[in-house]
Amino acid sequence: MADATGTGGWGFTDDRGAALATRRRPERVVAYVRAGAALLDLGVRPVAVYGSGHDGDLLDPVKSGGLAAAGVPYLGPGRALDAERLRALGEVDLVVDVTYDGKSPYALDEALAEEAGAPLAALSVGGELALPAIVGRFGELASALGAAAGASGRVGDAEAALRAAAGRADVGVLALSGAGPEQVHLARPHAWPELARLAELGVRFVDPGPGPGANWLTTDWEHAVGLAPDLVLFDSRANAVPPHAVPPGARLAPWNPETPPSPAACARFFQDLAAALEDREG
Repeated sequence: MADATGTGGWGFTDDRGAALATRRRPERVVAYVRAGAALLDLGVRPVAVYGSGHDGDLLDPVKSGGLAAAGVPYLGPGRALDAERLRALGEVDLVVDVTYDGKSPYALDEALAEEAGAPLAALSVGGELALPAIVGRFGELASALGAAAGASGRVGDAEAALRAAAGRADVGVLALSGAGPEQVHLARPHAWPELARLAELGVRFVDPGPGPGANWLTTDWEHAVGLAPDLVLFDSRANAVPPHAVPPGARLAPWNPETPPSPAACARFFQDLAAALEDREG
């Protein structure tokens, strides 16, 4: 929840239940790449973004949305930063991260933000929230930061197109992240809000099968090939390994497991998948 008091104070309660309060509305925002890309789509330009422990010294173009084109500086992995690096940006009013467990920021230690004199807001991207709720929370934060309300009709149109494509094609879809020639991580669709939303829209996912791991089943490529999917969504982030083996007759389509939670980014994701399903149908 956000609140602006009559005295000019600003407040926002993040998805950990942390109530943030500042004397004025934050203007200079530093964010995790995924959060920053979403905020940019929603009309809030971060002064800088940082990556996770999976990211390198260069901004991953798959994860970054429009950040590079907007000239937003990338600081490198968040846990490699220090307070001096943040203070060198000038005054930082707010740090925005994501949380997968509803407790801890994903990519930056909260103590570092405190040392730099900035409150930290963490918004959930984990499986406890449905995708529309996740997107809605980023919209609430953007609005609290002064962004104009954006239209969500494009998402509705993209969802309708995807539902129609899924209804026309009997396509088994497997989402995975390559980890080398001996190992692959197969996504459990219910654990990923974006994939769960695809299933709600009629996309038929191939069940990875039983085994440990709440979000992924880690196995070998032989098992993945044996599932015989028609369409493979492969993790296209810089830290992932390209598919080592492809099931006979299957097509490949890139997948960003960290799609920015904004209406525009979700609409693009749905449109791209609808096109992939139509291609497979033909």
